[in-house]
Order: sequence, then C-alpha cells, then structure tokens
Amino acid sequence: MAKFIFVTGGVVSGLGKGITSASLGMLMKARGFKTTNIKIDPYLNYDAGTMNPYQHGEVFVLDDGGEVDLDLGNYERFLDTNLTFDHNITTGKVYSAVIEKERRGDYLGATVQVIPHITNEIKERIRKIAQDYEVVVVEIGGTVGDIESMPFLEAAREMQLEEGRENVAFVHVTYVPKLKVVGEQKTKPTQHSVKELRSLGIQPDAIIARSEDPLEEGARKKISLFTNVPEEAVISAYDVEDTYEVPLLLEKEGLARYLTKRIGLEEREPNLEDWREIVEKYKKLDKTVEIAIVGKYVKLADSYLSIKEALKHSSVANNVKVKIRWIEAEDLERDGFKLLEGVDGIIVPGGFGARGTEGKMMAVRYARENGIPFLGICFGFQLTVVEFARNVLGLKGAHSTEIDPQTPYPVVDLLPEQRGIDKLGGTMRLGAYPVKIKPNTLAHRLYGKELIYERHRHRWEVNPDFIAQFEEKGLVFSGVSGDDGRRMEILELPEHPYFIATQYHPELKSRPMKPSPVFKGLVEAAREKKYGK
Repeated sequence: MAKFIFVTGGVVSGLGKGITSASLGMLMKARGFKTTNIKIDPYLNYDAGTMNPYQHGEVFVLDDGGEVDLDLGNYERFLDTNLTFDHNITTGKVYSAVIEKERRGDYLGATVQVIPHITNEIKERIRKIAQDYEVVVVEIGGTVGDIESMPFLEAAREMQLEEGRENVAFVHVTYVPKLKVVGEQKTKPTQHSVKELRSLGIQPDAIIARSEDPLEEGARKKISLFTNVPEEAVISAYDVEDTYEVPLLLEKEGLARYLTKRIGLEEREPNLEDWREIVEKYKKLDKTVEIAIVGKYVKLADSYLSIKEALKHSSVANNVKVKIRWIEAEDLERDGFKLLEGVDGIIVPGGFGARGTEGKMMAVRYARENGIPFLGICFGFQLTVVEFARNVLGLKGAHSTEIDPQTPYPVVDLLPEQRGIDKLGGTMRLGAYPVKIKPNTLAHRLYGKELIYERHRHRWEVNPDFIAQFEEKGLVFSGVSGDDGRRMEILELPEHPYFIATQYHPELKSRPMKPSPVFKGLVEAAREKKYGK
C-alpha cells in the first residue's frame, strides 16, 4: 500500500512549494523508497499548453507529449525520473472526465455534485499513479483559501479518512515575514493559514516555514503552540543561494526523518553523497562565463527555467559558472549588436509569434559572423535557418510561413499533418521522438551515439525543398527524424568554433548528474573562448 504526503501552501503564492515537494520526493527516494510526485493545478485549463509563459512560466513537455506545469520539470530533475501526463492533475481534466461520464450515463441518473463525484475522480487519479509506488508526494497548487483549490483539499481530507491516518500525512508550506519596523519574525500569517486549513478538516503534520533568515527559536515555539504541530516538525526553510541546496537543508532539519516515522516507514539513512558533491562543487566555482539568452519572455526568468537549469548542470560539468545576460529580442532590434558585446556564448530559445523574431535573427547572425559559441532551440533552430537563407544564400524575404505566409522563400513551413487543425491545445508535434545523428559531425561527438530520443513541441519544420541549397553553402543537417528521415532535427556549421541548433528542446531532459550534451558543449566552448583550452 502506498503512503501519501500532501503538500499545501499558505499565506502567499510563490513560496517554493514545487521545490519543497521535489526535495521531499528526492529525500524519500534517497532512502530507497520507490517514490513519485504528482502536481495538482487548480486552474480550469486542461493542461499548460495554451498558457502564456508570462503568467505561468515555461510549459514543460514530457516524453508522452504532455504539456505540463514547470514543477514537473523540477520533479524530474530532483528525482532523476521521467513522469507522465497523468502526473499532472488539473481542474480541467477532472471536470472533463466527470462530464463525459455523466453524458455516458455512468452515474445512473444521480445528481452529479462536487462531493462525491468530483472528489472521487480526483482520488481515483491519484490512486491510479500510486499503484506502482511506495511513497507519493502530491503537491496541491495555489494557496489555502483559494476557491479553486477546495475540491482538491477535500479529496485529500477524504483520502486520509479512507486510507488511514498512518498512510496519509500533510505538509503545509507557509511564509514567516520579518518586518523591518519591529525586527522580529511574525508568525500570525502562519497561524491564520493553518486555522484556514483546519477549518477544512485538515491538520498539518509538519510546517515548512519559509523565511529570508533561519527561523528563530521563539518563532518556532510559537508556531508549534498555535498550530498543534510538534516543534521538531516545524521546519526552517530559509533562503539559500541555489535551489539544489534545499533537499540538504530539509534533511538537516529532519523533515524526511520525521515524516518517515509519521507514516510508519522504516527509517533509513539517505544516500545523498553525489548530490552533496554537486552542490559543493557548484558553490566553489570561481571562473565564470557569460551567456546571453535572447528571447521574448526574459522579463520572467521562469519562462526559460529548464534552460537556466541545463546551464547550471553544464557549469558543474565544465568547472565554470554561467552568468546569464538576459536580452529582450525587441531591445536588440532597437539598440543593435552592442547589447551582445563581450558575451562568451549565445542562446536563442523557443517561442511563438512574430514579436522579436528579427532581434533573434540578429543574435544568430552575430554569433555566426563573430565566432561566438551558439545554441538555437526549436523556434531558434527555425530562425537560424531563416537567417542563413537571407544572409548567406541571398534569398531576400525568406521566412517561416508562421510569421509571413506570403514569403517568396518559405524555408520553414507547416508540418503536413498540421494543416487544417483548428484547435491549439495538445495538437503540436509533442513529446519524445527518435533523432538519427550522422557520423563525423559535432552532434555525434557530443552525443556519442547515432540514435537519441528528445522532446519536441512544434508545428513548423525546415522545408525540404531548400535543403540542397543550404548544404551547398556549408550548413550541415547533422540530425534527422529517426522514424522517416524526412524532418531536419539538428543543424551545425563545421567551420565555426561551436554553432549548433536543434528542432527539439534539449533542456527538458537535462539533469544535475547528466547535463544535456548540447548545453554541456556550449558551456565548454564558451569556457575555451574566454580562458583557452
């Protein structure tokens, strides 16, 4: 029988419930328990695929093509695992399923209600995942008190009743502010948040107190007294320099040890040596390189969270810390190449729509003509093709038909199977597909194999009618779709120090212990550019 740990949030959003949940899952896995994480998102969207990155951060894509919340990316990185679309439960999914069942007559004429029909659907989805695991960490998105979260909190309460208190625990993440006026940590917001949770029938077993500085003993005692949580289960989670330190901090505070005892699991010593080594190594890096990310969502860094993490993984692998220079593509259009001066590498990431496309292509050109290590991703791959067509092949007005349907040179065109699609959600080429790599290429040197599987999220592709012209001018398509060889997946310039672009999203499979090969190569090339071989 699986054990369940529900993670809820209080006071304010953005406290780091996702990192906390990922860390907790990782600590349980480090103890040898078969562990997984589930993310509940109370929004009405069916999935994250149609959501603006400015509102919700990046859309993370799974092997099975699920477009999910970015927290699932944290889960995959921390637990070194591959999750499925079922690991992300949304209000949209739940209500769609219940309405479909009602239309089929599954409820035999009953009046369909939030309790029990919606809550039963939620529990059924959680238990379906739990069949293969010993420990399931379930993060309930939003903040206690939100109307949207209530059915999920009720379902969690019911699960404790049905599964038994010894099999279900609750962890509540709250905020403990320190007001400059009085100079002490204030526990009242936490008290009120727990009171709200208890009014819903849930008594937290542990409290994660988020604060800028370590939790003061007086504050810890007060939180314990007013929330009916043992002092040992009031966990101080203060700000740290790097999110990968959080599991080590929570372990030091005794969270997993306490919860293991609480839900009746055997106490085991966690194996955290490799993780601790990576964290210490990253903190000690003294050399730096600066890599520019030229995008259209740079005002919210979480829009490119997996890219940031892939660069961090590659920092440790190359013994050099990456400093990111965030550049808005439209600013590059206005202010010119001076914004790129002095960088050691350039990334042009994915994205949709016309805004900033010219600025992104300026970044591609600057990297190509000045020998700057370069990585293009998805739309960045496509715009690399457009830039080369315009400025090397001399095809004036060349473009992607996504941006200019009337372009005289449609070097990037809609995938054949995408024509006639009238719905946006879940209809792109999504998920892991095989990529066949040509021997004696940069891509082959980086990956060390001829067949890889990488995650995709796109509608457009390189137009095969123009490939011969590109190759005549020295552009090498070193990776093609592994199933039919028809789609271009990787391009590179052999004469350049490091110039590579991928139709897929390599950042989505990068892990702390196994950095993405193309990111690792980029940081290595940036280091060599700055410090020499």
